[in-house]
Amino acid sequence: MHEIISTMENDPQGAMAKPKAPVWRWVFVLAIAALIVAAIVYQSITFLHQPQTRRGRFGDAGTPQSVGVATIHRGDIRLVVNALGAVTPLNTVTVNSQISGQLMSVGFKEGQLVRKGQFLAQIDPRPYKIALEQYQAQLARDEATLKQAQMDLARYKTLSDQTSIARQTYEDQVWVVKQDQGTVDSDKAQIKAQQLNLAYCHIVAPVDGRVGLRLVDPGNYVQVGSTTGIVVITLLNPISVVFSVPEDSLPAIMARVHAGASLPVVAFDRANVKQLATGQFFSIDNQVDTTTGTVKLRASFDNAADALFPSQFVNVVMTLDTEKNVVTVPVAAVQRGAPGTYAYVLGSDNTVAVRTITLGAQDGGFYAVQSGLSPGERVVTEGADRLREGAHVNVPGATNAAAASAGQGGAGQGGASADGRPHRHRRDGQGGGSGWSGAQGGPGASSATGNGEHRADDPDAAARRERWRQRHQQDSTPSGAQPGPSGGQQVPPSPSGR
Repeated sequence: MHEIISTMENDPQGAMAKPKAPVWRWVFVLAIAALIVAAIVYQSITFLHQPQTRRGRFGDAGTPQSVGVATIHRGDIRLVVNALGAVTPLNTVTVNSQISGQLMSVGFKEGQLVRKGQFLAQIDPRPYKIALEQYQAQLARDEATLKQAQMDLARYKTLSDQTSIARQTYEDQVWVVKQDQGTVDSDKAQIKAQQLNLAYCHIVAPVDGRVGLRLVDPGNYVQVGSTTGIVVITLLNPISVVFSVPEDSLPAIMARVHAGASLPVVAFDRANVKQLATGQFFSIDNQVDTTTGTVKLRASFDNAADALFPSQFVNVVMTLDTEKNVVTVPVAAVQRGAPGTYAYVLGSDNTVAVRTITLGAQDGGFYAVQSGLSPGERVVTEGADRLREGAHVNVPGATNAAAASAGQGGAGQGGASADGRPHRHRRDGQGGGSGWSGAQGGPGASSATGNGEHRADDPDAAARRERWRQRHQQDSTPSGAQPGPSGGQQVPPSPSGR
């Protein structure tokens, strides 16, 4: 202990000094820092030397946009009214019993087509037959009483004329005869009522149509005033569709109706894809629904194929008129934006121009054009969202057609090779992979048969032919030209590739 204290007193700095860090640790830290600085400098230099490319909605300004086009034509545009409707039968009858009694039998099968007057059901007629007989007997009794009163009246009249009886007795007998006559008439009415009840026991179809499911089974007691009924009959042929149209469409519809025009109506299925039936406008309601601002219309359909079913949901298309030979444009070509309604018109130099247009009625996938376009002009229908005024575009179909035409002109119509010698032509699919015809002495000659067709058993022929073509191009092609398909020269292609 004393030695340590003495040592500290003799050398206080050495005793209090901390051990130094190894040198390799500082070297490692400096190396990492140098690597980070070098990476930052490299990225900065690379970014500054990158070519400036335009990015954004319109993409690279140097690359033409591929678009689809359509040609403007003249055609017919239908003026139609589209609506949603429901199939509604012209007659729907719930057959109820007009008398009370037990249901004895039914004379129909569920889903059967019945005619007016056809037997449907039978109610127990026995109580009504008994009542009929009772009133018939009462009528016979009252008729006898009336006969007796009439005979007494004749006697009283003779005695009254002889002043053998009082005049009042004769006059009272006159009213007795009239009372008995009224009783007889009442009995006759009761008999007719019972006969009618017997007729009601035999239930028949009131209209033509198809019967539904039976609502009451035989053996049940049916009563007058029951809301259930025995069966429901629906008229299916003809049938109607009730649909609603906006009140703004009424002037055009009423103008055609007053002109005596027959307005065809087509009913489509729920998905608005399959046509179900074709009919005619039938009638219109007498007031506008103030809640929805629509008015109901009815169209009649023959429905011979039973394609329409009661309460079925359908899409309705009613044709008001047809505009003949008008300029039409596809719906896909119509754009809407700051200029209003416009379309991109394709010029002869494959540049597009914004053209404002005025549209008319729409019929399916086409609009009627009132102004702005002429027949024969081409408009962009696909890829218009990336275009602007004066942009160069590429029409794939037109490019392929031009390339095929150029190929036929350069390689399909004969010619000479670079050394002036005539060359042979191969049919499409029988030449080299690069689409050109090999001249005599080229590598294609070593892989061709005597009739000029390429041998499929030589897999290296295409590679040798490509190497020969590259050497021949370097030796014989002047500056600014390219070897043609047959070894000749042709003008370098345009940047668009056509």
